[in-house]
Amino acid sequence: MSRQTIQESNCVAISCQNCGLYQLCLPMGLDSVDTVLLDRYVKRKRLFKRGQVLYRAGEEFTFVFAIRSGSIKTHISTNDGRLQITGFHIPGELIGLNAIDEKRYNGEATALETTSVCEISLDCFEELARQVPSVHYQMLRMMSKEIKHNQGLMLLLGKKKAEERLATYLLSLSRRFAMRNYSPTQFNLSMSRGDIGNYLGIAEETVCRIFTRFQEEGVIVTDRRHIILKDIERLSAIAREPYPIPHSKQQ
Repeated sequence: MSRQTIQESNCVAISCQNCGLYQLCLPMGLDSVDTVLLDRYVKRKRLFKRGQVLYRAGEEFTFVFAIRSGSIKTHISTNDGRLQITGFHIPGELIGLNAIDEKRYNGEATALETTSVCEISLDCFEELARQVPSVHYQMLRMMSKEIKHNQGLMLLLGKKKAEERLATYLLSLSRRFAMRNYSPTQFNLSMSRGDIGNYLGIAEETVCRIFTRFQEEGVIVTDRRHIILKDIERLSAIAREPYPIPHSKQQ
């Protein structure tokens, strides 16, 4: 399936081969993965408008969600009512896996824009595990990536300065888009500056100020929610980390 660089919120849906669910189907050795995924294991597809909730904390775990298009933020609420964003999720990624243990969602997921998802039931995962033992290994790989991501977030919040955090965040998005065969240098920031600040532990005003400075220095170009990473090397230097850009068909 061909796609164009993301410039609109209703970006083209990702193909099954670039979706996180496809990683669960690989061990099965299926020739027509797309057909099997759609007709047998994907119970239904749903469309959520901006601001709509996919699941809330405490609700019974029934589905894992695969994002086909759009984007989603996950967040939790503290006992005193404050909200903490725990992640932003893009096409091809899965959400809800952390509910498998307690069989209840431990946070809330909200669409940041018009978002299409595939819902995969818990029964589906159990059936896959019975039929193909190697699915367990694939699940472990996904969980491992989640642990690695959380460790990186702890380092980000605990050791890095504000501009380093924002640079690291932009590079992280770039890598994730490239992994899904989107452009690593041009994409939409569907989340607000306030949400980014909440996630990174930075005041919204500071986020806006750093974005302005990055643009003035020629590191990025922004047009409303659309962003172009003009100087990856400089951004990497600010973040204090190397950045080997994964292969992508789009620039």
